[in-house]
Amino acid sequence: MEKILVIGANGQIGSELVEALARQHGADNVVAADISPASLYGAKIYEIIDVLNSARISEVIEQYNITQVYQLAALLSATGEKAPLKAWELNMDGLLNILEIARIRGEAGKPLKVFWPSSIAAFGPNTPPVNTPQYTVMDPSTIYGISKLAGERLCEYYFEKYGVDVRSIRYPGIISYKSPPGGGTTDYAIAIFHSALRGESYECFLESETTLPMIYMPDAIRATISLMDADPTKLSVRSSYNVAGLSFNPRELAAAIKQNLPAFEIHYAPDSRQAIAASWPQSLDDSQAQKDWKWQANIGLGALVADMLKNITVAAKGLDKAA
Repeated sequence: MEKILVIGANGQIGSELVEALARQHGADNVVAADISPASLYGAKIYEIIDVLNSARISEVIEQYNITQVYQLAALLSATGEKAPLKAWELNMDGLLNILEIARIRGEAGKPLKVFWPSSIAAFGPNTPPVNTPQYTVMDPSTIYGISKLAGERLCEYYFEKYGVDVRSIRYPGIISYKSPPGGGTTDYAIAIFHSALRGESYECFLESETTLPMIYMPDAIRATISLMDADPTKLSVRSSYNVAGLSFNPRELAAAIKQNLPAFEIHYAPDSRQAIAASWPQSLDDSQAQKDWKWQANIGLGALVADMLKNITVAAKGLDKAA
């Protein structure tokens, strides 16, 4: 029986991952954790954890006999540029704490499987932008991306040197109707729907033709869990796997929204996030993930837009009733 700890459960990925894991493994077997109190997201246990507090993490892992840890706590790209030292400390020391705990537990005969998310931010301006390979030039230009590249090297190091079963995905931009934009460069693809449904025009902080790889949350959650469920002997990548969903630019997304909401308008006012986005890939080659653990995205742009518009509307109606 797996006992699972999700650190960063209040975040965009964490909240929906906890729900999915609780459905798969049972609500009693999933511990949701973050630095501040929040909802349980389908789990029955919630613990307050600062990922920089190694002793507290160890205490919770021991208390619940945890066998898997998802370490999701981080500062994202745009937010990290405003506080680079804080971003480095949180993103790097948080991961290192988990890897060290896993190493120590493994040596004591209590193996701990670890998931840690990397990002397309680990790539950079000299990375081949189209169909970016699994192995290629990586020269990130943000502190977030630098921390992700360093984290990938740490993950592979702890696997090769200590046998820690650590697994990772380079997430594209993640789109979800359940979470508001959270400080990421790809978050325009969430904010745009909220503006459209309010009957407002959207002012986009990226240029119209800035194509980026994206993934809809159900595919992202499925990829994460299927990687963690995969046979370890089949995994050839212990840094981080490329995982592709779909690629589009703001103009294409706006056009798809206009097919459903013809009055919607978009305007462009690129800011500092444009330079970040311009250094990232436009599409990803995830053939290694397909080969190793049979990964395949299911959701295209039309289905994504229809589902976002439907579910954000439903959520807004629910809030109105509650008020």
